[in-house]
Amino acid sequence: MNQKANLEVFAETLLDLAKKDNDIIVVTSDSRGSGKLTQFGKELPNQIIEVGIAEQNLVGICAGLSAVGKKVFGVSPSSFLTARSLEQIKNDIAYSNHPVTLVGISAGVSYGQLGSTHHSIHDLAVLRTINNISVVVPSDNFETRESIKEAVNYTKPLFIRFGKKPMQKIHNDNDSFKIGKGTKIRDGKDILFVTTGETAQRVLLASEILEKEKIFCSHINLHTIKPFDNDLFLNSLSKVKAIISVEEHSESGGLGEKCASLISQNNIQIPFKIIGFPDEYMINGSQSDVLDHYNMSPEKLAKIAKDLMN
Repeated sequence: MNQKANLEVFAETLLDLAKKDNDIIVVTSDSRGSGKLTQFGKELPNQIIEVGIAEQNLVGICAGLSAVGKKVFGVSPSSFLTARSLEQIKNDIAYSNHPVTLVGISAGVSYGQLGSTHHSIHDLAVLRTINNISVVVPSDNFETRESIKEAVNYTKPLFIRFGKKPMQKIHNDNDSFKIGKGTKIRDGKDILFVTTGETAQRVLLASEILEKEKIFCSHINLHTIKPFDNDLFLNSLSKVKAIISVEEHSESGGLGEKCASLISQNNIQIPFKIIGFPDEYMINGSQSDVLDHYNMSPEKLAKIAKDLMN
């Protein structure tokens, strides 16, 4: 069953929380509409600041507000927030240890038709290299809602990444969620799928295709890229014959390379495939078109799994 886009749930959850806590402040860079924050601005005009298309200023203002005790959410397209403002994220937020939540919206290839200038397939890689910032990529409405609830009182810098499409329901509302702890979605003996963010949706469908062919998948979702749940990942390897990681991100520096590092450092011998975006000029098209082209359709994922098993 399809639900809302994670971005919508983010905005609704933040508005509900901010109505009860006037220390919650949103700072946007000409992103009120695209961040689904129009209603927030109407209901709480004194708790939202618009800086225009000035992402570096946004991060600096977030740091200043945090320094005087505000619970700050800086909202901007992820492609610009994590490229134009990287120095400010590193120095003003992480190095200075201000517990700001930066929200990268329309991430991955959500802006697929606008081309590579608007793709955000570098953000996880660059932020993984910066000390003292946690990185969360929710997979569905439940993880989105719970991550925002945790973010309000999180005691260190945090980055949360959202796409634009309506999501399927993966979790039940009574499931547990904690930043830094992954979740097991499916248990099987053949292939282990490892996902972060919205690719979990496509893997869920691929697993159903494979089950019809008597190939049984495990699926763990690492919604927190940093700090990474090493224990969940490593403990899942002994039960399966091969591993596939799937991410809406460059193959360089993201989920797959983190998994590869752990496999190598722990001397584990197992077939492993990283599915992400290769180092090339990418096609333009809708988000679905781009993901399908780069082997992230459920059907292509199922075929890759069967090939890896062989």
